[in-house]
Amino acid sequence: MFEEFKKFALGGNMVDMAVGIVIGAAFGTIVASLVEDILMPPIGLLLGGVDFSSLFLVLKEGAAPAPYASLAAAKAAGAVTINWGSFINTLISFLIVSAAIFMVVKLLNKARSQQEETVDPQVALLSEIRDLLRSRH
Repeated sequence: MFEEFKKFALGGNMVDMAVGIVIGAAFGTIVASLVEDILMPPIGLLLGGVDFSSLFLVLKEGAAPAPYASLAAAKAAGAVTINWGSFINTLISFLIVSAAIFMVVKLLNKARSQQEETVDPQVALLSEIRDLLRSRH
C-alpha cells in the first residue's frame, strides 16, 4: 500500500498539479497587488479620491458611536459592517485573473491545434501503412 501511495504522490500528474497550485497562489498575490497598489489608486483618484478598500456600510454601531473614520476604526469599535469596497477590489482581482487565465488557455489551445495540424510525414506514412494492414484482415 505504501508503494502504491508513493507512486501516486510522486507521479507526474500529482507533481505537475502541485507546481500549478504553487504558481497559481503566487500569481494570485501578484494580481492582488496589481489591483490594490496599481489599478485602484488611479481609479479612486478619478472618482474623487475614493479609496475602495475603506468603503463600508455600518449595519450596527460598536462600542463607540458612528461615524467611523475608517473601516479599521469601525472594526476596532466592534461595529458590524458590510465592506462593499473590499468586495469591489476582490471582484476586479477576479476579473483580471479570469482574463489572464482565459488568454493563457486560448494560447495553449491555439498552440495545440497548430501542433495537431502539423503532422510529421513519417507518422502520416506509418498511419497509412497501419490502416492498409488493418484493411487486409
